[in-house]
Amino acid sequence: YVVGQVSGSLGAAAAPAAPLARLFRAAAPPVLVAVPGGNKRKRAEEGEKASEDQNLSVIQEPPVKAKKVRKKERSKAEKKLSERENALEQADEEEDQKLFQNKVKQKKKASQAITKSVVNSATGATAKQRKRKRVADEAADRRTVFVGNLPVSCTVQVVKSLFKKYGQIQSIRFRSLIPAEDTVSKKVAAIKHKVHPNAKFVNAYVVFKEECDAQKALKENGTEIASGFHIRVDTASKTSSHDNKRSVFLGNLPYDIQDDAVREHFHVCGDIVGVRVVRDRRTGLGKGFGYVLFENADAVHLALKLNNSVLMGRKIRVQRVADQKKAQKSPDQSRAPKDRVDKKKKEKSCSNDSFVGEKATPLKKSTKPKRLKTTPRNKAGKNK
Repeated sequence: YVVGQVSGSLGAAAAPAAPLARLFRAAAPPVLVAVPGGNKRKRAEEGEKASEDQNLSVIQEPPVKAKKVRKKERSKAEKKLSERENALEQADEEEDQKLFQNKVKQKKKASQAITKSVVNSATGATAKQRKRKRVADEAADRRTVFVGNLPVSCTVQVVKSLFKKYGQIQSIRFRSLIPAEDTVSKKVAAIKHKVHPNAKFVNAYVVFKEECDAQKALKENGTEIASGFHIRVDTASKTSSHDNKRSVFLGNLPYDIQDDAVREHFHVCGDIVGVRVVRDRRTGLGKGFGYVLFENADAVHLALKLNNSVLMGRKIRVQRVADQKKAQKSPDQSRAPKDRVDKKKKEKSCSNDSFVGEKATPLKKSTKPKRLKTTPRNKAGKNK
């Protein structure tokens, strides 16, 4: 179909003149008519098509290098952003840690301050308690009397009957017991009277309710409670002073010696106040030394004469009791200044009376005649 022929045949004026059968006939060749300015339009259209094709090609198929550059730029930017974010996160974490540490330090300081206050209060309380306890113990010791060299068969009733005349007794306890078995404690042995068969004596502490009654009970010192047992009564407080001027130290004593044997050996020297043989707490045997306290200081001179005397088959050693305080002070006081010592030495060395020389032994003269040394003439001339 040719455009124009169909439209012309469909019109009302051309209907009778041009029937529809003509449409199916062969069409005449078209006549081309040159239109002025048509080439320019074609060229413009062609240029527009080419530009559209180029734009489409650029849009549809971008070059590979541009893609890589953009990807690199994006990756660098992303890395920078990630690094910034990580740095910010780390800074936040560090700040959180610092805040947490500061809180922990504050809590520690608060807890330490609380503990210090508690400890100080506790130490103050314990110090006060110790002081009170020490004062109470000292007061109790002043009311307590030590009774030594009691026989093993002695009971609480015997000790009570001996000391009840001086005042009201608060308690009586036995000490220095040697149990019959190692598994039994001393307290149980004292209650059940399970004492070692070789043990012959026991000590006791008598506590009075009043201090004056304990001082009165000291009169029983030296009384013979049984045959061969002279008791030793003394205050249990540490303030009790032992008079060294009236005492004698004994050494090289037999280990199984009794107090009465020492008393009998020294009763010739004078009246004896007390005998003390130092013993082992576990076995009750003596350690080889002891002390004797006399009533008068004159008895000490007589006791010193018994030095190296034989007691139970051993030569005992008798010495004066040295005062520890004076012994500690004497070496410091006896030391003279160096200047004085040097001056004394110089005076002794310079004085004619104190100097004693030694005689020199003369040498034996040799009988052989000495040869004269002869010098050569040339050397003698040179020397001249």
